[in-house]
This record gives sequence, C-alpha cells and structure tokens, in this order.
Amino acid sequence: MPVSLSLIRQYRLARRERYVRLLEAGYSFAAAAREAGVRLDTARVWRNGKRRSNRKSEAPLIPGFYNSRMPAILDLDKKYNAKFLTLEERSKIHVLLSQGKSHRDIAKTLCRHHSCISREIAKNTDIDGNYMPYMAEKHFRRRLSRPKKTKVDKKAGLWIYILGKLELKWSPMQISKHLKKTHPNAPDMQLSAESIYRAVYVQGKGQLKEKLKKLMRRGRTGRKPRDKRGSLSKNRFIEPMVNISQRPAEANDRAVPGHWEGDLIMGKGNKSAIGTLVERSTRFCILLHLPRDHTADSVQKEIARKMRSLPEHLRKSLTWDQGGELALHRKISKELDMQVFFCDPHSPWQRGTNENTNGLLRQYFPKGTDLSVHSDEELDNAAAELNGRPRMTLGWKNPAQKFLEFQDGFCK
Repeated sequence: MPVSLSLIRQYRLARRERYVRLLEAGYSFAAAAREAGVRLDTARVWRNGKRRSNRKSEAPLIPGFYNSRMPAILDLDKKYNAKFLTLEERSKIHVLLSQGKSHRDIAKTLCRHHSCISREIAKNTDIDGNYMPYMAEKHFRRRLSRPKKTKVDKKAGLWIYILGKLELKWSPMQISKHLKKTHPNAPDMQLSAESIYRAVYVQGKGQLKEKLKKLMRRGRTGRKPRDKRGSLSKNRFIEPMVNISQRPAEANDRAVPGHWEGDLIMGKGNKSAIGTLVERSTRFCILLHLPRDHTADSVQKEIARKMRSLPEHLRKSLTWDQGGELALHRKISKELDMQVFFCDPHSPWQRGTNENTNGLLRQYFPKGTDLSVHSDEELDNAAAELNGRPRMTLGWKNPAQKFLEFQDGFCK
C-alpha cells in the first residue's frame, strides 16, 4: 500500500524538528544529523537554506541559526563567577532580541545593568546583525582561560632587551620608560614595570635565577608576600586598634605640637632594643631604655615613665606600627590621656619623621650591636646631642629650642 505524500512530509518535518532540538542541546552538526537519521548534506541544506540540486531553494530552519548554535567543545558543567553572564542568560538575550525587545527591556528581564547587555550584544553580533550566544560563550571562556601568553613569551627579542638592560643595572621602571620612549608606535615592545617584574619572577629558574638575583637591586627573584587584607582585618591585639586614617588633621599638617611617632631600633639578632619617640612638629626625640627585654609590658612602663612629666598639651597622640610591643596601647592611652594610632601594614612612610630619626640614631647605635649595654644616661646624652642639631625644616633652630617654646606655653 503506497504511503501518502502528507505522511512523508510529516515525517520529514518531525526529523527537522528533532535535528533543531539536538543542535540547541549542544550536539555537533554531524552528531545531530546521525541522531535524527538524515544525511549530512540534507542537514546542511536545512541549516543554511542553500539551493538543492533540483534548483529549489530551501529556507533556513531559523534565521541566523548557524551563528547561534552551540560549539561542541564547551564544558557546560564549568562554573564561573556570578558577575559574568551565563550561557543561559546569553540564550535568553538571543530569544528576546528575536522578539524585538530593547536592550533595557532585556536588562530588566535578566536583572542586569543595561550597559552590560549593550556591550554583550555589540561585542558578539555578526555582520548580518545576528547575536551569537554560543559563540559569545566560547569567546568568553577563551578570554578567561589562564595562563595567558605574555608579551615577553610572544616576542623573544623583548626579553633579551630587558635582560641586557638589567645587566647594565637598570631598574624595571627605567627599562619600562625607555621602551615607551624608544618604541612609541610599537605597543608590542612596550611593557610596564610590573610586567617586567613578573617576567623576572617567571623566567628566573636554574642558573638564570642566580644571574637575575645579582642583577635585581634587592636580590629577589620572587614576589615578597604582602598582607592585602588591610590594617584592621586581623584582631592582632585583644584591644581593637585605631587606624592612622582617624588621626586628627592637625597631626597630619604638623601645625599643632603634641603628636608623637614611635618605634623600636633593634640590636643584634633582635635580642635587644631601644625605643624611640619623636614629636612631629618639633622633631624632638626621646629614647626609651629597655635593658632586659622589649615586651609589651616593658615598653608600656617606659613610655609612661618618660612621658608622664610632659605637659598635657604635648601629649595628644602617639602613632606606632603594628608591632606586638604595643599590645598594651589601651593602658598607655589611659595612663597618659593620649590617643594611640596604628599605621597600615608595611607602611613605614606613615611614620616618616620617626624613620628618619632612627636612621640618624644609627650613628650612635650601629646595626648588629648589642643595645642592652647602653645605660639610661647614655641614651639621654645621645638624644640631647640629636636634639641640639640645627634643622633646616625648623628655620635652622634645633628641636630642643622649638620644644621648649611649646613646653613653656608660648605656642599652644
């Protein structure tokens, strides 16, 4: 019994629909054709709408479908940060665009910012104006993949050039600026100082590592670990710390006296120490005698002993680094009625006056020596000599003169 033409057409339509569903599910062209039970050339005609051998043109299944199909290489189980668009969201963008929705309407539907949708569509639209969600996903995953080849990896001559300048004892910053100046129209020959550091860290292996270690000014061919969590993210002490950012503005501009900076200078093997206190406005220095140890208890008692005799208007604040020797900072604040502030980690410039004074004191107390042998009287004599030196920043007055002016109440 002959099969009617309508049944043949229904069977053909059913296979075409199955072929479309398989493509949308992520099957490759060949796999979808095999599962649907059709020849590859027939599937290609369905997909692209090409002219058949009988000169009858075949309309494509879906306009722009070829550009929106799923690449078979995508790993659909891989998860990414929620800030990135997902494949599901990209598919919805494709559907909503075909329905004539605006970018802002699509953004509201997906709970995304409209500029995010606009950039996504502009970046992944073909010359015919069709948005390609699966190609967009493929390109996104390729851009996000790590590690990427750097300029040094791509251009061998660039690394040879950098190595040559390092041998001349140039710093990465000097090399970076020179590259920009000598190759203004060649972006592939321009490199930031940070990128040069990274190249040194990556390339530095074996004998080359030892060579680079001698060429780098700090003798390092690896990244030094840093604490990026911020100054107050750790509960370093039982009592919470007050950050330097909350210090009064009068302390920052040095207009008002009474704001101090403190630190320890360490002896041989960090077994002995001398405490240093410097007043920001007058540069007046006080040394703390710590003959037995430099524990929090010893430092707190010595600070209180040395500063208790000062007038109240000269005891406004004390700024210290986050060393454990100031764990009893609350006790210091209570005894002296003086607020204690702490610098950010690895930020010695926030106590610049104190750091500079510590450098001057090394003339009296060299590095690598035992500092516990110095008496309290010797420390006072060294501080007196330092406070007697005229300073350009004080109009060639010395710190002792300026401090006495404030102590006597002439400039409160």
